[in-house]
Amino acid sequence: MTDRSVLIVDDEKNIRLTLSLALEKLNIPVDTANDGDEALRKLTEKSYALMLLDLRMPGMDGLEVLRRVSEIRPEVKVVIITAWGSIEIAVEAMRLGAVDFLQKPFDADDVRELVSSLLDEATQERYRGREYDNYIELALKRVRAGELDAARVYVHKAISMNPVGAEAFNLLGGLHEARRNRLEAEKNYRAALALNSSYKPAQKNLDRVTSRPYTSLGIDWGFPT
Repeated sequence: MTDRSVLIVDDEKNIRLTLSLALEKLNIPVDTANDGDEALRKLTEKSYALMLLDLRMPGMDGLEVLRRVSEIRPEVKVVIITAWGSIEIAVEAMRLGAVDFLQKPFDADDVRELVSSLLDEATQERYRGREYDNYIELALKRVRAGELDAARVYVHKAISMNPVGAEAFNLLGGLHEARRNRLEAEKNYRAALALNSSYKPAQKNLDRVTSRPYTSLGIDWGFPT
């Protein structure tokens, strides 16, 4: 990837400044836009490798910008910016093509790590053709950290890329069960087994969630052994 330019789109000046400062150490070209119209105008004038896009902006919101970017600049990778409590809209954005997300407030090191990985040619080559596995790994990483809402965003992204992956449906079942929704958990464990009847984590989870007495302890997330 020869073009490493990044476009930051957010209606809050402080957010644009915070992200710009975080990326200074990477020595990459950074432009900013304060709304969707300005972002789309800049995209028609210049090529960018990556866009950091706020979902909640006055006027044209982030989802509409994302839809238009996929039409006029499909090669641009889009990372969405979300606030806590905006998980459902983050899920929708990932389904529409966003490759990852950042949650406010930001940690500068996390921002640099994410942007570097998305711009790094070696990383792109390593994950080319196995994007589903990559999102499953990201989901499991968030589960380990106890960040279940973030894990759910990655699981839905994985399902949108590969709707026949048993691992993703087992993970989604576990996330529902962790939220005490046994019916949705059971549905997703069964979906995982319908796709792969020999997938042991889903079978263990289904046996446990349908047992009497029921115990929520021991969710098998499918961590690599």
